[in-house]
Amino acid sequence: MASNDVDGMVTLTERMVHLIGQLGMPIVEVAIVLQRRITSMLEPLEAWAEQQGHDLDERVSTPWPLDEEAGSEAHSAFTLDRLLNHVDADRMDILDTLIRVTLQEVDADLIHGLLALRPWEHLVRSQLAAADGPGRLFSPLEIPDDF
Repeated sequence: MASNDVDGMVTLTERMVHLIGQLGMPIVEVAIVLQRRITSMLEPLEAWAEQQGHDLDERVSTPWPLDEEAGSEAHSAFTLDRLLNHVDADRMDILDTLIRVTLQEVDADLIHGLLALRPWEHLVRSQLAAADGPGRLFSPLEIPDDF
């Protein structure tokens, strides 16, 4: 990875840390934004790789495995529709725009963009797996100091 690529990914991370912290974004909203963005980047990359006869590295093509699997699944009457009624679409659009614009600004290719988002996805999935009920899904994403 070239120095510019590293600088660009650091820029993206710094901006995301700042915005998510400033807006107090819930885990579920960050998860939805990341899933949409990753999917929108991965689909054309997979199509290109298939046309070229290449295999994508698993670190790019699949979510990173969680360190610890959730011990028990939380069962709730909180349906997906009800969950989606409680998310803030404007806040999610702001985060999605920040990610998209920053990736364009730093001229990140699809692979480097995905590799920049995979640690975020891993962090969010870890916190989702630890959620013990619907209320936890709306807790602000906890970003470690060394992230």
